[in-house]
Amino acid sequence: MALTKAAIDKALTGDPTALRLCLDRLAPPRRDAPICISLPPVRSAADAVEASIAVLDAVGAGEVTPDEAGRVMALLTAHKTIVEAGDLEKRISALEERDTK
Repeated sequence: MALTKAAIDKALTGDPTALRLCLDRLAPPRRDAPICISLPPVRSAADAVEASIAVLDAVGAGEVTPDEAGRVMALLTAHKTIVEAGDLEKRISALEERDTK
């Protein structure tokens, strides 16, 4: 506690190192940044394939890094799984409804 107060006091008097230390704790630097890739809407597994092609094209064109693309691909994979689960639920519901008639 006393060390924290001392750092704050030094920052308030203009010590650049203490000021940077305090500001880094209040508003840490971003570890990533937004990227811009044009993707089609993903409402089916086929749409996910088209979106992944767009991501790979962006890497090939140097618009995004492979690491950035990998994170987007992970999001697409998770979204594809959700879409597939929703489609499966609809199909099961339709079959159950048909069998109860």
